[in-house]
Amino acid sequence: MAEMITLALSKGRIFEETLPLLKAAGIEPLDDPEKSRKLILETNLPDVRLIIVRASDVPTYVEYGGADLGVAGKDVLMEHPEAELYEPVDLNIARCKLMTAGKKDAEEPQGRLKVATKFVESTKRFYAEQGQQVEIIKLYGSMELAPLVGMADRIVDVVDTGNTLRANGLIPMEHIADISSRLVVNKASMKTKHVRIQQFIEQIRIAVKEQAND
Repeated sequence: MAEMITLALSKGRIFEETLPLLKAAGIEPLDDPEKSRKLILETNLPDVRLIIVRASDVPTYVEYGGADLGVAGKDVLMEHPEAELYEPVDLNIARCKLMTAGKKDAEEPQGRLKVATKFVESTKRFYAEQGQQVEIIKLYGSMELAPLVGMADRIVDVVDTGNTLRANGLIPMEHIADISSRLVVNKASMKTKHVRIQQFIEQIRIAVKEQAND
């Protein structure tokens, strides 16, 4: 019997934009994760299954062997700089930017800058590279609120259209990184299931190229 390959995905935009790549590689889930409560989804291939996890947990599931492969945004991977993962393919999907943002006409704060974000590691690195000491306030959502209620001077968040920032009276300021989703691979699985995983990687790589040429 063929060895089982498990791929970790998160619901929402990444899942939707990964589906065409999987289809091009001959893989189609039998259930829609938006309609099903199942966390393990079978596919049309008996040796491939999908697991549905939180976006921020994908690197952890892959690193610790809960999945052989996963699809994670670069913003999430930058928060796991020590993770023991291979990152063989930039899928060129779910593209956005990691940026600082703040109120348009805000005065420069006295003392240490307060920055609200869920991207703590990336924020620390960015401001350290600027030689600037900041106080980081960890939030899990609704980052835009923090400057509006005087809790923070800046936020660090992913920006796509910038509409949410504008709607809340904020503007994007400094560019930290371009973000897209990457295929990540468990290092042990790459050794023990090398042939099957290498085949999968090549199929996905071809699908990404074809999508780029459309």
